[in-house]
Amino acid sequence: MATSRLLRPANQCLRTPRRTLPRTYSTSSPTTPHTSPFAPRHLLSIADLTPHELTTLIRTAATQKQSIKSGHVPPALTNALLGQTIALLFTKRSTRTRVSTEAAVALLQGHPMFLGSQDIQLGVNESLHDTSVVISSMVSAVVARVDAHEDVVGLAKHSSVPVINALSDAFHPLQTIADFLTIHEAFPSTSKGSPASKSETSDGLGLEGLKIAWIGDANNVLFDLALGAAKLGVQLSVATPKGYEIPSHMRELITSASPTTFLTETNVPEEAVKDADILVTDTWISMGQESSKAQKMSDFAGFQITKELAQRGGAKQGWRFMHCLPRKPEEVSDEVFYSPASLVFQEAENRLWAVLAVLEAFVVKKGKIV
Repeated sequence: MATSRLLRPANQCLRTPRRTLPRTYSTSSPTTPHTSPFAPRHLLSIADLTPHELTTLIRTAATQKQSIKSGHVPPALTNALLGQTIALLFTKRSTRTRVSTEAAVALLQGHPMFLGSQDIQLGVNESLHDTSVVISSMVSAVVARVDAHEDVVGLAKHSSVPVINALSDAFHPLQTIADFLTIHEAFPSTSKGSPASKSETSDGLGLEGLKIAWIGDANNVLFDLALGAAKLGVQLSVATPKGYEIPSHMRELITSASPTTFLTETNVPEEAVKDADILVTDTWISMGQESSKAQKMSDFAGFQITKELAQRGGAKQGWRFMHCLPRKPEEVSDEVFYSPASLVFQEAENRLWAVLAVLEAFVVKKGKIV
């Protein structure tokens, strides 16, 4: 006769007690995934572009701007992102970057999905690795505006779709493309130079011989602007207060981008301004640096861009002014900011055409810039 067995319900089975550990979250993956040969191409800095590619993006932006503003959408852009979603992952507030990116995605018939720091779990209870893997599985690209550059690098490392850096504390490539589009428009006689005068460095854009004077803090906008100048054959003179110079590792990256000497540095604004075609500055106090305002206001005394500074330094006749915005009056006088010499609002609009060209190149054309 078979012996009957008493079966315990599963929830009553004897188990060895386990100590419950608190859940922890890392900002990085526990392992480094293998890089697929089919990994998407990202734009994290102007350093990611060849001189030819940078020139092509600027020319494309100019052509698309002219066509669309005249009422003709280029056939290549019609429904280019139809049925696709582009994630805008922003940990910092924004005006120009958000509006330009959402407008560009809409022009391509795509859907822009804004993901602010209050909208997702990143940084609260989900890692950068997990966030990137999940979001990139559902969208066609990620446009990221972050604090630390390592964050956008991490997003790109684990993303299955293109990641576009819309600003980090180290670089701002979309701003640089917009800036050189603005310069290209403002100096047409230079940009239309004869083929014989165009070097291989700029691949025909024709901005050689121009000089930009940067007056102010050495920051992310300057770093990519400098890389762009190196690739386009433009001279750049940088004036910063003592203690605010370009960091050595960034200087090495910038100077290695050009086969010739194009960068000069000084602590005297007048020296940088001499023979300059374009005077440029940016905010002295970035988001998150408000506690250092009093010290910076003291350190940057004498660095405001004014007509008097341009005259004392000997800027070229017909010099122009640029600023990526938002602007504070201590950085540039109203007389310059609202003068005919100012290109700031044209420069701001060109953020739209810059990101439109980048989305077409990196998302629609899968990183092929020809």
